[in-house]
Amino acid sequence: MFFAVGGDGSAADVYDTMLAAVRFADRAPFCAVWTPERHFHEFGGHFPNPAVTSAALAVVTSHLQIRAGSLVSPLHNTVRLAEDWAVVDNLSRGRAAISFGSGWNARDFVLWPERYEHRRELMYEQIATLRSLWSGESLVLCDSFGHEVPVRLFPRPVQAELPIWVTASASPETFRRAGQIGANVLTHLAFQDHDALRERVAIYRAARRSAGLDPDAGLVSLMLHTYVDDDPARAHAVARGPLLRYLSSAIELELHAARSGGAVSGGRRLSAGDVSAESVAELADASCDRYLATDSLIGSVAHCEAVVDRMRGLGVDEIACLLDFGIPASPMLDGVRRLAAVARAVHSETAGSR
Repeated sequence: MFFAVGGDGSAADVYDTMLAAVRFADRAPFCAVWTPERHFHEFGGHFPNPAVTSAALAVVTSHLQIRAGSLVSPLHNTVRLAEDWAVVDNLSRGRAAISFGSGWNARDFVLWPERYEHRRELMYEQIATLRSLWSGESLVLCDSFGHEVPVRLFPRPVQAELPIWVTASASPETFRRAGQIGANVLTHLAFQDHDALRERVAIYRAARRSAGLDPDAGLVSLMLHTYVDDDPARAHAVARGPLLRYLSSAIELELHAARSGGAVSGGRRLSAGDVSAESVAELADASCDRYLATDSLIGSVAHCEAVVDRMRGLGVDEIACLLDFGIPASPMLDGVRRLAAVARAVHSETAGSR
């Protein structure tokens, strides 16, 4: 997974590093690559449109599934969204996938201000519309003169059905709705501890069962910050500074959203007027300690294997390894090569348990 925070390098450098990592990953035991949608801020702002980055990744890979993680669908016209991803599906010969997010930052919704308050329901409507278009059904729209126009999706996608995730952070209701509609789930540990994640995965599985779906068929994908080094102490030394700056940038973005009057990520409301710089620093430092201790793939191969095992015990099916949280390109790419050893060990263990 990529989600670059701004740094000294250019956007072109960010994309070059992404392409180098993904070319390697396509030959290694990984299953997918995720690129996000972010706007108007250094936190992830190199990735304003996952369809564009996915199109680039589609033509330099042969095996990896090409996933949006996440696509903020209320910021898009649904038909145009379907067209873009049909192109990605064709460029990749049927490897496109999308994790849908409703969005949370009111500043992003300068692109479509009237959609902010009903963005969650709109997202589910858009998922249903995209599935219909993808299957070949037509959608009736009106032109500039009020005439009804039947619209079908061209180009026709390669896959009969687009693999879909819903991005869920802290709301049990989002996990439930994802299960109800037969979507997979993309989540993280920013707003939930291990017990909460286990409970929400159970809610997701129960919702699938209630909807008449195989409860075990849906995928729960968990994002974890990732940097693997042979020496665990060196891994922490290399990663701590970049991770701390990354988390501080994320907190700053949350405060911008709160000051604008909207929700912060996770759908919560926050009064940001009296949040001091010292409080921000303390929060970033505490979050960094937690990630390094238990909630990331930052450490040795053995440490990362143990973390993967713990996450499997919580009901997680996949880990989306967030690579580009500020570590320079050369050590980051070295870390990806060592991460392949983690993936091989995990896959071998999984195969052996069947």
